[in-house]
Amino acid sequence: MQIPKDVEALAASGALFVANHSGGKDSQAQLIKMLEVIPPAQIVVVHASLGELEWPGALELARDQAAEAGLNFIVAKASKTLFDMVERRFENRPEVPSWPSASHRQCTSDLKRGPIQREVRRYAKANGFKVIVNCLGLRAQESPGRAKRRSFSRMGISNSVNTWFEWLPVHDLSTIEVFGIIEAAGQTPHYAYALGNERLSCVFCIMASKNDLVNGAANNPALLAKYDALEKRTGYTMHMNRIPLVELAA
Repeated sequence: MQIPKDVEALAASGALFVANHSGGKDSQAQLIKMLEVIPPAQIVVVHASLGELEWPGALELARDQAAEAGLNFIVAKASKTLFDMVERRFENRPEVPSWPSASHRQCTSDLKRGPIQREVRRYAKANGFKVIVNCLGLRAQESPGRAKRRSFSRMGISNSVNTWFEWLPVHDLSTIEVFGIIEAAGQTPHYAYALGNERLSCVFCIMASKNDLVNGAANNPALLAKYDALEKRTGYTMHMNRIPLVELAA
């Protein structure tokens, strides 16, 4: 992994590096690589907790990896859930689709990004950090959109209080390389991969592959029933291809 010179300079200047950790393989490999070049005192690990909507054990994996490295760990949680969001939208605007979409990913902005930024600002203020490097485990191999992302950039949320940068430490790595990094570190990825999952975040994501939806349903039937009930109540499907989840996950 080639470290951008800007990242080296920021590490040397004492910036805060935020390891966003979903509990997935890319987040896990990202933290391993970050620890090779960033002083532990300048790293904080943050997990956006989605409660029952995320794979069981995801939060615990992130927490335990941080603890083993002696890093501070923060849990960021929104004041609402995805189900709350869908119910509210259906009540207020029943004529429009109730669920988030690929073009309107309110689930990401409201349940993950917003709460994480809120907690990071608090942590930075309490610990005297003015410069923040937000690190994400996004890889070019995952999608055309992610392939176009720059591995290092200044973020638009910078203001007079904090200067924010974004760094994608594993952007150029392949899936095989990511699993190799985890194995070489003597760690084990989340058990959902052994069960057959390709990616890990929400058990049922609006953009998940059929493989991951089938696997999620097989291992989380009670949660599937909740999604099914809300789809039927609103009359809208949660997945972007507009097929009912129970059919997709069959």
